[in-house]
Amino acid sequence: MDTSSKENIQLFCKKSGQPVGSLSFETEYSSSKEKQACCGELKMFLGALSFVYFAKALAEGYLKSTITQIERRFDIPSSLVGVIDGSFEIGNLLVIMFVSYFGAKLHRPKIIGIGCLIMGIGTLLIAMPQFFMEQYRYERYSSSFSSNLSLSPCLRESKSQLPISAMEKSQPQIDNECEGDASSSMWVYVFLGNLLRGLGETPIQPLGIAYLDDFASEDNAPFYIGCVQTIAIIGPIFGFLLGSLCAKLYVDIGFVNLDHVTITPKDPQWVGAWWLGYLIAGIISLLAAVPFWCLPKSPPGPRSREESSSCCEKSRFIVDDQANYQAAHGERAKMLEMARDFLPSLKSLLGNPVYFLYLCASTVQFNSLFGMVTYKPKYIEQQYGQSSSRANFVIGLINIPAVALGIFSGGIAMKKFKISVCGAAKLYLGSAVFGYLLFLSLFALGCENFDVAGLTVSYQGTKPVSYHERALFSDCNSRCKCSETKWEPICGENGITYASACLAGCQASNSSGNNIMFYNCTCMEIAAPESAGSSGMMGRCQKDNGCPRMFLYFLVISVITSYTLSLGGIPGYILLLRCVKPQLKSFALGVYTLAVRVLAGIPAPVYFGVLIDTSCLKWGFKRCGTRGSCRLYDSNYFRYIYLGVTMILGTVSVVLSMAVLFVLKRKDASKPGNFVMPSETTVVSTRFRKENCFRRDHLLEPSYWPGKETQL
Repeated sequence: MDTSSKENIQLFCKKSGQPVGSLSFETEYSSSKEKQACCGELKMFLGALSFVYFAKALAEGYLKSTITQIERRFDIPSSLVGVIDGSFEIGNLLVIMFVSYFGAKLHRPKIIGIGCLIMGIGTLLIAMPQFFMEQYRYERYSSSFSSNLSLSPCLRESKSQLPISAMEKSQPQIDNECEGDASSSMWVYVFLGNLLRGLGETPIQPLGIAYLDDFASEDNAPFYIGCVQTIAIIGPIFGFLLGSLCAKLYVDIGFVNLDHVTITPKDPQWVGAWWLGYLIAGIISLLAAVPFWCLPKSPPGPRSREESSSCCEKSRFIVDDQANYQAAHGERAKMLEMARDFLPSLKSLLGNPVYFLYLCASTVQFNSLFGMVTYKPKYIEQQYGQSSSRANFVIGLINIPAVALGIFSGGIAMKKFKISVCGAAKLYLGSAVFGYLLFLSLFALGCENFDVAGLTVSYQGTKPVSYHERALFSDCNSRCKCSETKWEPICGENGITYASACLAGCQASNSSGNNIMFYNCTCMEIAAPESAGSSGMMGRCQKDNGCPRMFLYFLVISVITSYTLSLGGIPGYILLLRCVKPQLKSFALGVYTLAVRVLAGIPAPVYFGVLIDTSCLKWGFKRCGTRGSCRLYDSNYFRYIYLGVTMILGTVSVVLSMAVLFVLKRKDASKPGNFVMPSETTVVSTRFRKENCFRRDHLLEPSYWPGKETQL
């Protein structure tokens, strides 16, 4: 401070009639009160941000748990479900550049609050089709007769025996059904709702974390950010558990008499109350927006001890106008300089071999992880014959906690053993290698196909069977007038599933409550052992007795694999931050996030879904005649596609990670001292430089110093 400033301070103090020491005491007192107010507002922001992270993670986890429910309810293929899942990333990318840039200059808490409102509205929009669509119709043999009457499912020459549902329909009836069938296109509202979710989620992470980083003290910022990230991991657990609960409830609960529902949650055509969880998640997101409207734009940040002990707080107002003028000009000059430096900075990043190779490795690995996680509930249902409810329950209660523990363990290892960046690269590579080697063992933990006559076994019960258009027809049902598009499975006493009672050649049926029995089935007789009869009951037969044991082994290997792969999360993050120049760290993170979302988050669910659709053996058909969702998959082919694509992508990621380590070692050998984790001395010196910089020009420079992001 120059001499003229000191004279002004002394003159101001004399006019006030108080000595300088008294002013210093009052300044310290007001500063302590201001600091307490700042801490209270910051903790309120921390609590609100943690709740928002929980809300968005809950909705995301719930969406993953309802993939198969949405597929069946709207009668759409897996590839289209993948497009719906990727719409969240599309919405996020549409505005992330504008929000990250302009949002930092506006009222950040209110921008986050607006995002929460949009996110809540989008989540509620996903559930809206349920209230406008007609009731869910599953393919089921319907009998309009009482239990003491019998009717032949095998439709022979006499049309007088035909039930109305099986008679040939007139053209007006077909046209009416096509109009009603148009309601299945309401999946577009689910797409738009998820797109809105992505739009609303955009400001939460960049503006929320930056707000904490700007106004929290250097020691508290990593702890606060760690709390938020921990809550974000807990959210998907509750999302999958909520999905498990809703999957047990029938889709039209509250709209139909549940006593008339003839299928159970174990039936492959069962659709749970998928919409109910979106109503809950949407309301939570709307409630999460409320606290942000009560928070200030910028609470007073913590001041250093040197500033707190200044002789007169009011002396700052003497140079305030000049400083604001300089800050305005400095900001304009800084913006022009940033615009000019954008392309050179991008070229510098992509020209960094370590960063570029790590970016490629992470993008490929996230392709495998996004595809695997999206269709994991579906894989468990189709491969092991589990219900949607149980699949979601085991993922939420077992797999996600294993991921959280792996991330935490990786961070502890980095801190405890003070691992260098080369060590971080080795840990990242090692976790990927061992994780995918464990994943390889899942190929041997599969179950055989359901025994379905004409699809996976012949009508004589032999394997294999060559599938063709007329494979569902045989001599035993040739005299029956059956539809090959129907999927009304019945389980015979011989352990074989038939696509319908008509295709099983059943001559009689009897209904008792929700249970329907079929008798004198001609196709069951030719494949039945001597002790088995020729009757069957509604529903699909269970898989072989060894499948539950295989499912248990799958869970154990899956948990260990999830833990092992997530162990390299923090080391990889540190590697990303340490391999670039300090002034490019934020930009490097932005490019990394953009690449992962564009090249992995959007395409992976789509092409995984397209490949999974190729394993379908029996497609369902809508009432208008167009193809619907898959009714039966080839379990072996499904397993090879799902695990094979994941392994191929994982192997490519491992090769690229090895290239990262190779380049890093060569660079480390040529320039000793680079890429070394900072010791405590370095951190102290960094703080000292930061404090000096802040004292020197606190109005023109942002509160940033090299290495700040990596202390977490």
